[in-house]
Amino acid sequence: MGTSVILLAHGSRDPRWKAPFEALLEEIRNVRKDVKLAYWELTEPSLESVVEGCVQAGEQNLAVLPLFLAQGKHLREDLPAQIADLEARFPCTLRLLPPVGEHPEFAGFLATLVGKLIEKEGADS
Repeated sequence: MGTSVILLAHGSRDPRWKAPFEALLEEIRNVRKDVKLAYWELTEPSLESVVEGCVQAGEQNLAVLPLFLAQGKHLREDLPAQIADLEARFPCTLRLLPPVGEHPEFAGFLATLVGKLIEKEGADS
């Protein structure tokens, strides 16, 4: 079995926070079926519950992709500690990927997106 990917968003007390991440998950699942979604805090499902579900389904190789622009304290300290704890508790391997904002293609994508948004705004006025 290959590696399953867990997209990790921050989370919020506002229930509307989940909608864009759930839409993103559905779009990605059109290409990759082995992708899940978890939230760091304040929102369910938690990373722990998603990892537990993966392990129960027989998935042992997991990669966590933070949907963050950069590495703050959560990604530098808290998340690696949580991943170590989860690996000690569950029979799986968890690999922490760099946050999406640090990927070399992200700046180019963002530049393209800005151009499209500016064009759309001009067309709408």
